[in-house]
Amino acid sequence: MAKVLVIADIKQGELKGSTAELLSKARSIGAETAVVAIGSNIEALTPDLADVGSDTQYLADDPSLELFSAGPYASCVVDAAKQFGANLIWFGFSESGKAVAPRVAAQLDAACATDITDVILQGDQIEIIRPAITNKVIQRVKVNAEQLVAVVRAGAFEATEGITGTKNVVKLSPPAPDLKAVIKEIISDTSGEIDLADANVVVSVGRGAKDQAGVDLVKELAHDLKAAIGSSRIMVDAGFLPHDRQVGQTGKIVAPTLYMAIGISGAIQHIAGMKGSKVILAVNKDPEAPIFNVADYGIVGDLFEVVPILREEIKKIRS
Repeated sequence: MAKVLVIADIKQGELKGSTAELLSKARSIGAETAVVAIGSNIEALTPDLADVGSDTQYLADDPSLELFSAGPYASCVVDAAKQFGANLIWFGFSESGKAVAPRVAAQLDAACATDITDVILQGDQIEIIRPAITNKVIQRVKVNAEQLVAVVRAGAFEATEGITGTKNVVKLSPPAPDLKAVIKEIISDTSGEIDLADANVVVSVGRGAKDQAGVDLVKELAHDLKAAIGSSRIMVDAGFLPHDRQVGQTGKIVAPTLYMAIGISGAIQHIAGMKGSKVILAVNKDPEAPIFNVADYGIVGDLFEVVPILREEIKKIRS
């Protein structure tokens, strides 16, 4: 039987949805499941870790782990993987996951793959599915190793309702400190905006907004929907939004329930970052804009006319 170890995605003491998604996928392929949670004062999350589908919960709970550091975090994952005998080690799509995964693979002498969208088990053989060349091709890759460390693309798997696990806590010893790099401080985003990775709805703004006033108009729509605000690269390069708001190949990959592309033409680099969204709504005054090729719903019109109408309709529905 395959053994899947999922690295819990914990932010500000809260367990994120990607953990349930990965565990649901693991159970759907008949694997034995475990989760490793790393941080400080996280023992209270143990019931949640079991409820989302893990049968063993490895806890690395120590004050030294309060601030993320790739080296010590990797040591904790390796410890859990060895104790569990995991042959599949899955990270959610996050900056920390992408930093830790290759370190874990190197220490375990395992294969490492990023941005995967599926895993296929055929006996003892592991195969993965992953997009490449900005989603122009889909690769099916045979893994020639006994262990695979993988970073799973956001939204690739879905959490299954009603799945629960078994509470079986194993406490890990605190890792040795990283003598090569010491994290002094992590500066959090104080803008108050919803994190793109956690959002069920993302409203992204592009060149059609023209200036800061246009960007602010689209931001108001996002706030009406309690959505995260995203951006095409050109608006980030112009300084209208910070880089952590960029969606695309060189930004963040998102897969929300609803993605709204406002004034975005749909360059392939941007589409690579949002194509996995469940529903895509595009607003663009150019009827030939490439964004309409991937959109489920399209509105041909100037965003300065369309967005106020959308906002009014949202207010009517909510009232």
